[in-house]
Amino acid sequence: MNLLSRQYTGAGIRTVFEPLANLRIAVFRDFPYLYEGTLEYERAYLETYARSERALLFAVFDGARMVGATTAIPLTDETEEVQAPFRTAGFALPEIFYFGESILLSEYRGLGLGHRFFDVREAHAAAFGAYRLTCFCAVDRPADHPLRPPGYRPLDEFWAKRGYRKECALHTTFSWPDLGETASTPKTMIYWTRPLL
Repeated sequence: MNLLSRQYTGAGIRTVFEPLANLRIAVFRDFPYLYEGTLEYERAYLETYARSERALLFAVFDGARMVGATTAIPLTDETEEVQAPFRTAGFALPEIFYFGESILLSEYRGLGLGHRFFDVREAHAAAFGAYRLTCFCAVDRPADHPLRPPGYRPLDEFWAKRGYRKECALHTTFSWPDLGETASTPKTMIYWTRPLL
């Protein structure tokens, strides 16, 4: 295992669209996302980050292979569906930095990279001196979902230990096709927030 990390910002993210898209598709196939991904959808999704000068991609490689990645972007540069809960609740959007995915192939978990992903994103947001809150969202699947693996443990405890608080009043809807489906269906996404210290 020869792990190296690289950071990309803004338009530079386009240079690794394909490996990042493939990694997202691979990791998000697992519960709870069950994402039947396509490269077309991925390119449209990732373009939001490439258009934002302050967006960050922190990627981990094992040799030439991207095995983990995490993203962050000012909330003002995100899509309407991501912004909407905060706008409705009266938050000042220019003071919020949104954290996108944190994804790792299973064989690279347990090495501390999850914490590093948060450290890097929080430091990136703080460096601008303009943001007071960080946030991310996670899919809300029922506890009795038929595809929930035995022994599955959500990441709620990990996020809480990082200082994030689940805000059930802040939620939005994303749509994607579940495994084995061709049509996108809506999924409830619940936000977690943390003051940027």
